[in-house]
Amino acid sequence: MMPPIMITGADLAGAGPGDLLIMDGQFADPALAPADVQRFDAAGLVALPGLVDLHTHLREPGREDAETVESGTAAAARGGFTAVLAMANTDPVTDTAEAAAHVAALGRRAGHTQVIPVGAVTKGLAGTELAELGLMARSAAGVRVFSDDGHCVGDARLMRRALEYVRAFGGVIAQHAQDPRLAGPDACCHEGEISGRLGLAGWPPAAESTIVARDVELAELTRSRVHVCHVSTAETVEVLRWAKRRGIAVTAEVTPHHLLLTTDLVTGYDPTFKVNPPLRPAEHVTVLREALADGTIDAVATDHAPHARHDKEHAFPDAAFGMVGLETALGVVLETMLDALGWAGVADRLSVAPARIAGLNGQGRALTPGEPANLVLVDPSARRVVDATDSASLSRNNPWHGLDLPDPVVATYWNGNQTYRR
Repeated sequence: MMPPIMITGADLAGAGPGDLLIMDGQFADPALAPADVQRFDAAGLVALPGLVDLHTHLREPGREDAETVESGTAAAARGGFTAVLAMANTDPVTDTAEAAAHVAALGRRAGHTQVIPVGAVTKGLAGTELAELGLMARSAAGVRVFSDDGHCVGDARLMRRALEYVRAFGGVIAQHAQDPRLAGPDACCHEGEISGRLGLAGWPPAAESTIVARDVELAELTRSRVHVCHVSTAETVEVLRWAKRRGIAVTAEVTPHHLLLTTDLVTGYDPTFKVNPPLRPAEHVTVLREALADGTIDAVATDHAPHARHDKEHAFPDAAFGMVGLETALGVVLETMLDALGWAGVADRLSVAPARIAGLNGQGRALTPGEPANLVLVDPSARRVVDATDSASLSRNNPWHGLDLPDPVVATYWNGNQTYRR
């Protein structure tokens, strides 16, 4: 535990300047600061609650050549995150209580952020038999979010059973919405003029929105909670609006890359821009931004998906899906959404709402005495040209390389410990 530290003069999530005293892992009354307290002059900086990522691929166990829990959480801390939810598509799959406990232990050992394992919905992500949902929930890891991300739970009856099962302990099913009959494993580009011209297998928006429509109906039927991963289409936003008007317990996330990048980047066949769901045309990006601003989309999640060079450097159709994003997420959100959200809205979409969705009581809390000292200090004026080689991640599949973006994170504190300092 670090010695007491007084952070002075920071703008507290847009509420105006104030002081923050960190003692014994919590925020304390600044009037109680000891005489030997360390001081951090944060004038000109903005203080936000530590960021929470609902959707991180840490690759360990099984693909330590692409990322480890150590390297991935170091990248997360550098990006301002104090908690990440580690997706289940590891090797072996996180589909048992023992596997979930192992991932959580790796996170504690690394010590950069809280690591919360996401359990698989089905055994081996195969989509045929439910995984050990109850045992994972009752384990020391306390799994509450379950996802076959990378694979859609396509069987409606199985999805209904999963929703019924997790309702008993307040869990949530996070769906990778991709109808495999409308967008199969070869689909790699938004279906439209560009996919046709380039000869790439198309991924139509309906492949996402139809699964979301089915799942919100199932959530209403079962009185359970569904979370939609990486929303990418305007059609899905309309389904979410309809479901929320009906009071259905649905939440949704959008990635930074779907808030800024568009499908025309694929025209050079650069596999860096191959991602699932694919980048969409500008009209979809506009709708996604509006939906995040008005709360139809609840949160931003990175879908940080690191890959070794030998998996990514192929012809576009053969390359692995995914992009890294932990270190640049906040910068992209500030670039695209700060005017619409304000600092309080940024804190909500990147910290408060993700913590609420995941059931993390110690994250996404107010910057007030008695709360855990999870904090990121942000310089709103800092920018840089992104260099993919300057990264704590082991992988370099960075779609932001060469772009001038905000570079906001000055320092990150998790439970009072400084995990990153520029």
